[in-house]
Amino acid sequence: MQNVFVTGAAGFIGSNLVDRLLADGVAVIGWDNFSTGQERFLEGALENPNFRLVRGDNLDLPALTAAMRGCNFVFHLAANADVRFGTEHPRKDLEQNTVATFNVLEAMRANGIKRIAFASTGSVYGESMVIPTPEHAPFPVQTSLYGASKVAGEGLLAAYAEGFGFESYIFRFVSILGERYTHGHVFDFYQQLLEHPDWLRVLGDGSQRKSYLYVQDCLDAMLHVIRGRTAERVPHRTQVYNLGTPEYVQVNDSIRHLCGALGLKPELRYTGGDRGWIGDNPFIFLDTKKITATGWKPKLTIEQGIVKTLRWLEANRWVYETRKSL
Repeated sequence: MQNVFVTGAAGFIGSNLVDRLLADGVAVIGWDNFSTGQERFLEGALENPNFRLVRGDNLDLPALTAAMRGCNFVFHLAANADVRFGTEHPRKDLEQNTVATFNVLEAMRANGIKRIAFASTGSVYGESMVIPTPEHAPFPVQTSLYGASKVAGEGLLAAYAEGFGFESYIFRFVSILGERYTHGHVFDFYQQLLEHPDWLRVLGDGSQRKSYLYVQDCLDAMLHVIRGRTAERVPHRTQVYNLGTPEYVQVNDSIRHLCGALGLKPELRYTGGDRGWIGDNPFIFLDTKKITATGWKPKLTIEQGIVKTLRWLEANRWVYETRKSL
């Protein structure tokens, strides 16, 4: 990688990736429409002569194509990740996830760029009957519009790899934790506890089992296999990797880690049921043997990732006010 294009560059994972690439001496063009991204996350990058920020939307194919010119690798991280409220705006998942991915691939084709990494999700497995879930598990009925839109994006990447000789890396994430995190259960629980430290509203019954991964461990995994050019050595030039930790926790465990770090003992008020919303899989645990066989393994446990995320949120409460204004 010499000249890299990052969609969603001002987002949680994207901005951390930008910093990592710049630290490695890679030239980066960051692309973001700032629907949820924060320019403050790129303050350090903007001081680096190897970084250029372009404001734009993936639905604007001519602008996207022009901005991508001169690059030789694309990290496509931009997406609508609002699983919980997906049924309130179904077109958003189609446009921001599926159509946007098609436009990214078309912009690459116009510029002669052949290599791409795609941020997918463990949600593509729906409510899998195979736990832990490996990459070759059969896809069940989709339970969220977000997951369905990501399945479509994965299909496009694989088809472009076959049809146009692309080298594609598809990463199916569990939920990611860490610095610049602005969406998810730690964010929501801490926001509640700031407002009312004596009680906590918990969606579902707290028994939902989830896996999480620290953002720097996530980036380590992605860069490790991309730099190893593993997609060059497989049929159809597409590699799919689950990214997660070899453990999971209940939502109740997350609450215990969070409240223990804050020194709080709130009353837990459950909404009931085995899931928090439509499309909320009550048990997500991905098999990560394929990625660990390459020599990668996570450095942080889930509990350590939760506490690191909390400490960052404590030091950056401005993100709550920013999120309210979106």
